[in-house]
Amino acid sequence: MAFSKMNELVVKATNQSGGYGMLMGMEATNEEIENYKKKIMENPRNYIAQPTINLSTAPCFCNGSSIEPRHVDLRPFAIYSPSGINLIPGGLTRVALKKGSLVVNSSQGGGSKDTWIVG
Repeated sequence: MAFSKMNELVVKATNQSGGYGMLMGMEATNEEIENYKKKIMENPRNYIAQPTINLSTAPCFCNGSSIEPRHVDLRPFAIYSPSGINLIPGGLTRVALKKGSLVVNSSQGGGSKDTWIVG
């Protein structure tokens, strides 16, 4: 991994889940990036980097008083069977409840929204 691009990437510990042990490079301070570099150098195979994805937004009813945009991602459901892979209408829409956040994990303060498929 090119350390010079860490401020553009999401870097995750491969032995973590739910948004734990990750660095959001675009939001990290120089000190946080330097500390994370040290962790990577100690055990590089325990980390993976990915580009930051520009998530869509959806309107959310916030604090019982206003409608504001929040970042979302859609996790589709697929079933694998002997006849192949079938996509199920709908899915799980995860939402970042914190304004401006790209982290949608429920363990990190995210939530979910109903997903409707209209045919």
